[in-house]
Amino acid sequence: MQTGKRLPSWLVKKMGQPSRIHSVKSVLRSRNLHTVCESARCPNIGECFSKPTATFMILGNVCTRQCGFCSVEKSVQPLTIDYLEPQNIALTAKEMGLRHVVITSVTRDDLKDFGAGQFALTIKAIKDTILSISVEVLTPDFKGDNACLKIVMDERPDIFNHNLETVPSLYKIVRPQADYRQSLKVLEMAKDMSFGTITKSGIMVGLGETRDEVKEVLRDLKSAGCDAVTIGQYLRPTKNNLEVKEYIHPDIFKEYEEYGKEIGLKYVYAGPFVRSSYNAELLTAS
Repeated sequence: MQTGKRLPSWLVKKMGQPSRIHSVKSVLRSRNLHTVCESARCPNIGECFSKPTATFMILGNVCTRQCGFCSVEKSVQPLTIDYLEPQNIALTAKEMGLRHVVITSVTRDDLKDFGAGQFALTIKAIKDTILSISVEVLTPDFKGDNACLKIVMDERPDIFNHNLETVPSLYKIVRPQADYRQSLKVLEMAKDMSFGTITKSGIMVGLGETRDEVKEVLRDLKSAGCDAVTIGQYLRPTKNNLEVKEYIHPDIFKEYEEYGKEIGLKYVYAGPFVRSSYNAELLTAS
């Protein structure tokens, strides 16, 4: 186990090209767009913006939930919906020359459809604007509402992603307003509704979970019909977020990856810097 303020050698990350990062940010700001890369303080932002790739975050950058791991701004009064957002994302993706687009959002428990309609409009705008592109959505749980999920799935995203984030025993501190079984059910429903859509989920480690608990989550995801799983190291984004309990050695990530494949998961991507959307385009090519 390695803990404390000093990062182990395997968690030292090189920055990307400053000029390229600035260029991507300029394009995003010109159309009033947000990315989870910036709002969640992702350690891969330099690399991804230099490629360029980005995960667009719709429905504003203010979340209605109080997850302990996340640095996105939180409020019971989030931003109003920008109805130009779907087309602006499509135009930006075209300008950036993207071949794979990831769309996520803050959780919007204040909305009647929990934001499902904006997801659907964004998928449609992208596919109408760029014919040869794959679209991945990383959605909240929509409070388990089948009808809201169907709104998204009817637009046939290439990949549907909903993250479990952590093991069941840690939900009260990591995802206090969510339910583990409900999130599994969302993935099951998405698979049942899909037209060849890849279903995907992800968790963070280093929050105090055990290896057996991680493997139990992998078994649960396999039972839910999940195709792909990502596992990455939790890194504390701000002093207001949960502390890191353990820096997980790369060998353990390899163990998780091998176990997931042994039990029949089609795709398992595990490593210290792995995030839900990191190198996401590789899944569509595999």
